[in-house]
Amino acid sequence: MRIAFITYSGAVKYSAANGFNEHKDLLPYLRSKGLDIEQEIWDDPAVKWSEYDVALLKTPWDYHEKIEAFTSWLALLESLNIRLLNDYATVRWNMDKHYLKDVSAAGYDVIPSLFLERGWKGDLAALFGKLNAGSIIVKPCISGGSKNTVVVHADDAVDAYAGVVNLLSRGDYIVQPLMKAVEDGEWSYLFFNGRHSHTILKKPAPGDFRVQQIYGGTIEPLFPTEAEISQAASYVQRFAKNSLYARVDGLMVNGRFMLMELELIEPFLYLSYDENAVENYCRALAECL
Repeated sequence: MRIAFITYSGAVKYSAANGFNEHKDLLPYLRSKGLDIEQEIWDDPAVKWSEYDVALLKTPWDYHEKIEAFTSWLALLESLNIRLLNDYATVRWNMDKHYLKDVSAAGYDVIPSLFLERGWKGDLAALFGKLNAGSIIVKPCISGGSKNTVVVHADDAVDAYAGVVNLLSRGDYIVQPLMKAVEDGEWSYLFFNGRHSHTILKKPAPGDFRVQQIYGGTIEPLFPTEAEISQAASYVQRFAKNSLYARVDGLMVNGRFMLMELELIEPFLYLSYDENAVENYCRALAECL
């Protein structure tokens, strides 16, 4: 069984930790377990996809910038009967943040969200009242890594209006309140084949809201209670069943977890932050195969 380990042509801006570099060390580790697996860039025209049986999405991190090409690539792989991990339906559903409507409609806790369609020129000031917030985050429905994501404060709404309208000329956007809980950190639960592996806390730099390391964010392991794990697992059981990997990102608000995003396409897995994480991932992959 030949497996394509899917990456992209750009840089991976995550630091190694605890003696393991997820970007460089995971593939050799999987090979050491006897897997016939090769790294391939998803949009490299020279790749002979028909030679593969399975495609494992790892870091196709520019897919949101080339969404039409990525969608066509998925269709090509599917037409060749190549198995995709995670599966095609899950990936297509998760590409657009409108999926959060489905999660909320099913009764799960989600950060309050409003959706603005491409070409929007509405009342920016009214959004603060609808979300009961003094500051809001405006981000693309198809995006990654906080790209084109802005914070708007109610007092600056008039001055910010033109910039927001310009963003909306490019695509659909989601608007959420800037939660104070982000200062305490974003929880990320990692599940492999439906089982909890490990959890980390990502904290933004002082005065920032972005938790990514490239913006000065920090990472530390967390050890949630069984009840907390069970709550996070409920999202996976409902919306990512039979997935090799799932990252459940959210905030603790008044002692209750509120979902920010389900990362089911190409999440960084923070495998270096738990001594069993790499083996957990490898075992889950073997089970899926």
